[in-house]
Amino acid sequence: MKNQTIGSNVRVSKLMWIISIFATVLIASLPQAAIALPLFARQTGQNCMACHAGGQFPELTPYGRMFKLTGFTMGQRTVPVSIMGTISNSRVADTSKSDDPSADFQKNGQTIFATGSLFLGGKVTDNIGAFTQITYDPYASQGADGQFHGHSQADNIDLRYADRFIDEKRDLIVGLSVNNNPSVSDPWNTAAAWMQYVPVPSPTSSQFIDGATPYPSYSAGGNIAGITAYSYWNRSIYAEIGGYGTSRGLFSFMSAGLDDASTTKLRGINPYLRLAWNHEWGAHSLMIGTAAMAAQIYDDNLNTSDPATTHHTKDWKIDAQYQYLLDPHSVTGQLVFAHNRTRYSDAMANQPVAFTDATGNPLANTNAEDRTNLVRAKLTYVYQARYGASLAFFNQTGSTNTANQTAGYDPATLTITSDPTASAPSTRVSGNLSGNPATRGLTFETFWMPTQYTRIGAQYTAYNRYNGASQNYDGFGRNAQDNNTLFLYIWAAY
Repeated sequence: MKNQTIGSNVRVSKLMWIISIFATVLIASLPQAAIALPLFARQTGQNCMACHAGGQFPELTPYGRMFKLTGFTMGQRTVPVSIMGTISNSRVADTSKSDDPSADFQKNGQTIFATGSLFLGGKVTDNIGAFTQITYDPYASQGADGQFHGHSQADNIDLRYADRFIDEKRDLIVGLSVNNNPSVSDPWNTAAAWMQYVPVPSPTSSQFIDGATPYPSYSAGGNIAGITAYSYWNRSIYAEIGGYGTSRGLFSFMSAGLDDASTTKLRGINPYLRLAWNHEWGAHSLMIGTAAMAAQIYDDNLNTSDPATTHHTKDWKIDAQYQYLLDPHSVTGQLVFAHNRTRYSDAMANQPVAFTDATGNPLANTNAEDRTNLVRAKLTYVYQARYGASLAFFNQTGSTNTANQTAGYDPATLTITSDPTASAPSTRVSGNLSGNPATRGLTFETFWMPTQYTRIGAQYTAYNRYNGASQNYDGFGRNAQDNNTLFLYIWAAY
């Protein structure tokens, strides 16, 4: 997570203890022979193409979706460990409109080891399996001396029980998922947890790459604790329902590595629902679905004593995914419309703001409620599971709210200034002068897989709107196209 404070030795020890216990339980039940293949490929004995469209992890094929829905239990038990790492280079189009380019565009144009992950899981019994990711960020925080410090934390966790019932008239899969990220259990890559999958480096030079653009998400975020029940009938109708709460007590491992200030606190049990229709014919498959979640989120993670200090959110989406898979071709099309409504607590709503207009008059108080809409689409083509390209479009719109303003006129000088001594300092580069979230653009990507476990890619993300405007969105003359970014990466798993 971006710019997290370094965990104390106690938190690190707790994380290592959880990892060691989980690994010990799994390894104790597994044969000791090892084959040098990634975790699930070892288990199933299949090439990566069997589970991943065109070999592009983590985008799933129909077989990959069945593997996930049956609880990661297909195949034989084997060594339950894999690792993943990313080396990357981000270059922003214009770094000149900044008070401090070294802070606003950290590591710009430099090649870095961006992130690494350890995966534990696979088949435990015929009905129980797991997917557990622990991620290390070398740039999690930066000290006063300018040095970066690394940090590890629990990432995606999905522990499952599943069973399958087949006869002449039915094929029914039922299961339970204990997880820490709403939709991480979803088998389609239009899900909020999976539509964006190239890891985003923490240095600020990567703040405009494709992975940092608007994606469908749930307001509750990740590192919470939930239990969902799901069913998949005749490879056609998928339904999932469950609830999420704060990761604490028995479920505290879901947010291991994060301190209280960095962990979302939810009031009560917050419902999640997913419905989808799927159809497969020949080399084709099509899914049309919807999902929703309502959450009560405390305004202050460190103060949950007053139930009135919560904001209420409702997220819902409509999504579709089409795949054509016939060697040597792989085509995947994805489309999502996501809507969010947030109703703020009395303590957060209708509040005055520090900025004024250009003549010194007060701006409107903050909203009691906000709404956003997001359309995201992506088309990917892969040839011979080796060469590929994709085109993605994103367009986020929403209500204007002075609470979103991080740039504006200082009441003392009636100028837009980033001077920290001003009574209302404005933020350059990432600032928002309009109070509107509108962001729109395209991402072009091309990639090559020299081996089935390594992807070398180049993304170019181009904006024509950012933080509510095409021109001068931060008040300091920065335009949306100044944020256009070239992102190069090498992404490998073993």
